[in-house]
Amino acid sequence: MKIIVFGGDGFCGWPIALRLSNSGHDIIVIDNLSRRRIDRELGVESLTPIADITERLAAWQRVSGKTITFHNIDLAQDYDGLRATLAELAPDAVVHFAEQRAAPYSMRNAAGKRYTVDNNINATHNLLVALVDLDLDTHLVHLGTMGVYGYDGDGLEIPEGYLDVAVTDEAGQSYQRSILYPTRPGSVYHLTKSMDQLLFQFYAQNDRLRITDLHQGIVWGTQTEETERDEALVNRFDYDGDYGTVLNRFLVEGVNGYPLTVHGSGGQTRAFINIRDTVRCVALALENPPQRGERVRIINQLAETLSVRTVAELVAAVTGAELANVDNPRKEAESNSLRASNRTFRTLGLNPILLKDGVMREALEIVQRYKDRFDPKVVPARSLWTRENRPGIVPGYKEDSAN
Repeated sequence: MKIIVFGGDGFCGWPIALRLSNSGHDIIVIDNLSRRRIDRELGVESLTPIADITERLAAWQRVSGKTITFHNIDLAQDYDGLRATLAELAPDAVVHFAEQRAAPYSMRNAAGKRYTVDNNINATHNLLVALVDLDLDTHLVHLGTMGVYGYDGDGLEIPEGYLDVAVTDEAGQSYQRSILYPTRPGSVYHLTKSMDQLLFQFYAQNDRLRITDLHQGIVWGTQTEETERDEALVNRFDYDGDYGTVLNRFLVEGVNGYPLTVHGSGGQTRAFINIRDTVRCVALALENPPQRGERVRIINQLAETLSVRTVAELVAAVTGAELANVDNPRKEAESNSLRASNRTFRTLGLNPILLKDGVMREALEIVQRYKDRFDPKVVPARSLWTRENRPGIVPGYKEDSAN
């Protein structure tokens, strides 16, 4: 297939572009390199050194003999460039990762909130409009998030997108309906993913677009089989307070002799998936597209659900680090239950990697290898969900050293 990976320079997009290329597909990466710009804005760097996009692509051609084409296009701002490129390439499928992906960054300040909405919604809508305008029968695979459902949990297993309900009117007549499972976004970032859902529903219904929306958990791990093949192909490892995932934060803290900063009680339950399973899931979604005229196919992309404290204890067991409870910068319940179905990908053959099975070998090796690039000043969370929130000061960190 000819496949465009929008956001193909990012943490999930890059290894997926390589996997699809390695599988024999004709891959085009389209990215405006905004993630690199945001690093400069925040004064942070990936723990792993990221080569520029030209060097990355050259390294891939060198080790694989395969070519990935790159276009620098801003989906949110350059509709004409996007439309012209789609018209020229007429791809069989597009993978849409071209969205600002960090909840803390989206809550950082007014600028972060506005940028996240402007970028994410415009990028998604421009892509949908262009596919319709060109009358392309292109399968759109979008990376969404389990976070659209919130984390307050009532014990109900979250289905894959849709909820079958019965509504009874005043006359006692019962009506059966299948509705989108209600969202409860916990940040502006999660809000944009909830809004994406409605855009997808409309264009699938009105214009018969073929759309798969993957509701993904927190991704852990760094490398895949492809990114391990050359130093210039290495994937991102974000650990800062805006883009770093909870596991990455714990790992760099533990290896470098800091306490593991558990926000609040640590009772918040999250969904998790390994980066190697992320690339497998996207490939499976591309191989199993919906038919034209079908409703949006929504698939939960996760391996397991664990509390933040459980994750901290797993890391502490191998690093010897202590746990430090600090004020939670987010507006969320102190603890929650979270159950979600992942039947579709299991049915398609996914046997997911679990945190307890593989976290320490690969991830700890990465942290140790690039230990000299660790900057403790960027670790504490500084983005506050409400004005009342005040992040706790962590032992070993200094408030006046924050960016």
